Amino acid sequence: MTAPTDLVDAAPPVGTPPRPSPASAWRQAVELLSSMRFAITLLAVICIAAIIGTVVQQNEPFNNYVNKFGPFWAELFDRFQLFSVYSAPWFLVILGFLVVSTSLCIARNAPKIVADLRSFKEHVREQSLAYFHHKADAVLPLGREAALQQVAAVLGRHGWRARAQVRANGTMVAARAGRASKVGYLAAHSAIVLICLGGLADGDLIVRAQMALAGKSVFDGGYQFIKDVPAEHRLSASNPTFRGNLLVPEGGRAGVALLSMPQGTVLQELPFDVELKKFTVEYYDTGMPRLFASDVVIHDHETGEAVAATIKVNEPAHHRGIAIYQSSVEDGGSMVQLKAYPLSAGGEPFDVKLRVGETTGLMSNVDKQRLQLEITALKAINVENMAEANAQSGTDLRKVDLVGTLDKHLGAGVNPDKAKTMRNVGPSVTYRLRDSAGQAREFHNYMLPVELDGQQVYVAGVRDSAAENFRYLRMPADENASLEGWLRLRAALNDANLRDQAARRYATLATPAGKPEMTEQLRLTAARALGLFAGAEAPSQASEAMRLGGLSAISQFIETNVPEAERSRIAEVMLRILNGALFDLNQSAREQAGLKPLEPGPATEAFMTQAVLSLSDSFLYPAPVLLTLTNFDVVQASVFQVARAPGKVLVYLGAVLLILGVFAMLYVRERRLWIWLADGETAGTTRTQIAMSTPRRTLDIDAEFDKLRDELLSTAGGTR
Repeated sequence: MTAPTDLVDAAPPVGTPPRPSPASAWRQAVELLSSMRFAITLLAVICIAAIIGTVVQQNEPFNNYVNKFGPFWAELFDRFQLFSVYSAPWFLVILGFLVVSTSLCIARNAPKIVADLRSFKEHVREQSLAYFHHKADAVLPLGREAALQQVAAVLGRHGWRARAQVRANGTMVAARAGRASKVGYLAAHSAIVLICLGGLADGDLIVRAQMALAGKSVFDGGYQFIKDVPAEHRLSASNPTFRGNLLVPEGGRAGVALLSMPQGTVLQELPFDVELKKFTVEYYDTGMPRLFASDVVIHDHETGEAVAATIKVNEPAHHRGIAIYQSSVEDGGSMVQLKAYPLSAGGEPFDVKLRVGETTGLMSNVDKQRLQLEITALKAINVENMAEANAQSGTDLRKVDLVGTLDKHLGAGVNPDKAKTMRNVGPSVTYRLRDSAGQAREFHNYMLPVELDGQQVYVAGVRDSAAENFRYLRMPADENASLEGWLRLRAALNDANLRDQAARRYATLATPAGKPEMTEQLRLTAARALGLFAGAEAPSQASEAMRLGGLSAISQFIETNVPEAERSRIAEVMLRILNGALFDLNQSAREQAGLKPLEPGPATEAFMTQAVLSLSDSFLYPAPVLLTLTNFDVVQASVFQVARAPGKVLVYLGAVLLILGVFAMLYVRERRLWIWLADGETAGTTRTQIAMSTPRRTLDIDAEFDKLRDELLSTAGGTR
């Protein structure tokens, strides 16, 4: 027998809360999951995630984010998978919890709602009708049966459903209207579940599951052809849900789509091949495209059937439950012909012929370094905002403060401007030059001259990475709208004999009458200016190892050799001599080529002004050769988005239910009406009481009750 003291010692201290039982903890967890506050919290997090997914561009290369946000923030954002929000595990988990929470809320409240919908509440006591806000009573000069028939007629006319309960001392009529309000609650909550389930089904959750359970994995390249990719990187054609891209060149066919995953790519086998017969694009007068259309033939693998179809933007084709959308257009292996002009002395122009996507080797004349040339894109039509392009940029030769103004070279081809003048500026080619260390720069050159600042110029763009904007070298077009004039002058600048001839010519023409002793001094100054500008002479002995060339070399020469007080005046004189010597250099080059000299005038002055700027900038051009597009043969390819999305039916159904449910909850009012009919004190009369209830009291409800009251109690001879 246990002593009483043992019982006292085993008892918990006074004031200690009891431990919750497992059943109680489970009920509390279910209560939390099914609560409104939990669902609203999940919806708020999903909304924030959607905002992040909209503001931050998704699924870009990580280097782009490093350039945009910096290494620290890019790594932090990547750790939380903010660059692929909609496929992030935490986002999918939140969607799953929202489905569970809303489903529990429906399961908990649906029986109550269904029971309430079935009940007319005809068991209400007649005494309680006096406590409703909307109430009225009267004595009708009708018998109880006649009064009941009148009530049924009025309620039927206004769409009320009613049920009568006959009691010993009277008849209680219970009516209801606006049941759709409670149905709307169920519809809206069910819509959230359906939409979330549809989103989960059409996301990459099933693809991830196959990769985890079926031994599938992503790859990040390394295969020359798609047929070489092994089976562990392929998903079968029976995959229930996917969304990928399919590139098909004109005249070609393809049946394997690419699915982009955060860590790489997965191949999706299709049950058919898509053959692109013809790609059509139509343009507005401004040059903007207004129609993309692909004429295709779908070849079914199982039946061998060939189905012709035309796919347009927002007008997809469907086959075997897979939708085929027109996504974009890419190059399908166009042939381009380029002319390569070496920018250093001693090089001869040569031709290059490649397809887009192909590479070839080039040898640099400067350091004998071997480069890899890769053609990345060809655009036959380029629509640009010429109002922005005509904004002023670059160096103005009229400003003689060379020390302070010559740091800006290779300016952008466009500057911000609110006005827009869209114009097709013709074909362009994009290519990369990769050095032996694997470092690559991207170049973007236009085939035809563009009018900028009122002058026809050829533009050649360059950037060090895809995250940067192109910086453009502007080269003036000659009198024949050709680049040959500028290239001829650039080659002459590298020719020591022509520079010396131009210096002598300038000195002879610039020597004042009666002062022949100045000729030699002018010749030496002109030769020094041309040599510095051509990069043939170092600005100072200290910089012998680095010959700059261009206006920067002249600027450094003045900084090194001229006292600060004299720099502005010497710079102005030096610049005037350089302009004159370059003009004579151009004349000498034209004579050597068998062309007539340029006539002085505004056109020649504009050409030489822009030529001086672009020649100076060309020394900062980070390539040993300038490649110009001379001819091309376009082969276009359509990029189709192929999607098997069984969840879209759930999403569409959920959207419809959500609209109907919200409309029902906001605009449909549930009302209940009770009418008590009892024998009056006088034979042949009926004492009538009416009362109405509604969850939300509004002016419309007041007006509706007044109308019902008047119709139910306004029988001739009735008294209130």
